Amino acid sequence: LSKENYDCISIRNCWPSPEEWIEMQFTKTLALRWSDLDPVGHIRHSVYYDLCASMRLEMLQQIGLGIREMQQMGIGPVLFKESCSFRRELHFGDSITLNFQLMGLSPDLGRFAFRHEFWKGETFCARLEVIGAWIDLKERKLTLPPASMAERMQLLPKTDDFTEVVVA
Repeated sequence: LSKENYDCISIRNCWPSPEEWIEMQFTKTLALRWSDLDPVGHIRHSVYYDLCASMRLEMLQQIGLGIREMQQMGIGPVLFKESCSFRRELHFGDSITLNFQLMGLSPDLGRFAFRHEFWKGETFCARLEVIGAWIDLKERKLTLPPASMAERMQLLPKTDDFTEVVVA
């Protein structure tokens, strides 16, 4: 998505074509840093969580739901559960690919689930999943997203096993 189209989304509230949405990349290639490693020489578990949190915000910003936009709407994300399954080690100097997908939404769009996967080439290395909701930043209570935000959330790429998030 070009800068002109991003400005259009965030400022004038117009939308790219379906073809442009398909072309949007919800993957990121990263190089691991020395500071990302633990004493054993592989990526620290907390780095997985930090990388995914940053990517989530970047991806939401790409669809016009960045931190500034959420603050203007008076809402923000709150996480209930965050878990990671580790399959293969990642080491300093490895080039990894991290992706982002919408794993589920509640019918009212107040709850969400996101999935990230770490890949080294064709090798699957880890999966991180989060479940959360939207919180009213002033009232500090769970809330539903405004209609404009809900429409944008529907545009995120979905997992093959996308499902309804059950409100407990």
